[in-house]
Amino acid sequence: MATLDQMEVAIHVGPRVRALREAMDLSLRDLAERSGVSAPMLSQVERGETSPTLQVASRIAAGLELRLSQLLRLDEQGVVSIVRAGERRRGGGTAGHSFDLPPPLPGQRAELSRHVLAPGAQTGGKGDPPMHEPGSREIALVESGTVVLHVDGATHELNEGDSVVFDADLPHHFENPGRDEAALLAVVSAGLRRS
Repeated sequence: MATLDQMEVAIHVGPRVRALREAMDLSLRDLAERSGVSAPMLSQVERGETSPTLQVASRIAAGLELRLSQLLRLDEQGVVSIVRAGERRRGGGTAGHSFDLPPPLPGQRAELSRHVLAPGAQTGGKGDPPMHEPGSREIALVESGTVVLHVDGATHELNEGDSVVFDADLPHHFENPGRDEAALLAVVSAGLRRS
């Protein structure tokens, strides 16, 4: 008979496995091949009908390109984390700045930032984060002004209200070609793109 702790793990891990699998656009069969765990077993785990052993959970995590602690959310602290406006981490120089809006959490798979660019300024300068991990995607929304996205040798002009999605593991930066300040929101999802 399952213990209360095993039932909690089964209840919480199953929906998470399903959500991560679907976010990676994997079928049960795909994840079974990647993890070495049978598709019927994965289906039972996802529905919360069985609690995986640590070995099986580790194999599922590896198939999802996660550490076991990430799959089980052992390295996260609670389900809600708030950053107040005055507590945001600020980066960038005198020509522009960015704010990391949510707090950095271990195992976090997405980052939200707000960039404010003075005329002629661009992202990718001193204090900006390095290129994103392989498979990352970025979605950006221009809040005000005009920005030009340079990605993998191509340029794309974006105006207020325009949005864009692109492979964030390619060389890229945004620049403000205008005479007024420009602002954009960007969300980077880590390692979810599949070639």
